[in-house]
Formats: sequence, C-alpha cells, structure tokens
Amino acid sequence: MSGYHLDHLQFLETEAVHVMREVAAEFERPALLFSGGKDSVCLLRLAEKAFRPSDIPMLFLNIETGHEFPDHSNVAAGVF
Repeated sequence: MSGYHLDHLQFLETEAVHVMREVAAEFERPALLFSGGKDSVCLLRLAEKAFRPSDIPMLFLNIETGHEFPDHSNVAAGVF
C-alpha cells in the first residue's frame, strides 16, 4: 500500500483552502481585501481552488495602497 504524501507547500495550500471554506461556511458576509499585490493574487487563486466551479462566496474589497501601477484600477475593475 502506498502512502499519500504531501510536500510542505501542498500541505500549506490544503490548509489555506480548508480555512477559506470554513470561513465561508461560518460567516454571513466574508470578504477578502485585495490590493493587487502578490499576496492578494495568491489569496484570489486559493479562493478559486477552494470554490470552483462555483462562484467565490466572498466579497473582494479593493484596497488602494498608493503604490499601484497606473493601470491597476482598470485591471481590478475587470477582475471583480
């Protein structure tokens, strides 16, 4: 019998997906803050993995940090 093995990164991803699903189930109106940075994009991808093919049951709140590229607002408007 072969054992099921997750490397460390897969384990962290699995835990993050579990947390997102748990938050969506427990709270009435969960939200993710989105600035367009690498951390926000990572959370968006994890949310896609957690809920696809359904819609993501969370609001995305765009946060303007003052460090955006000039076309950030156009890209953020297209994502949401």
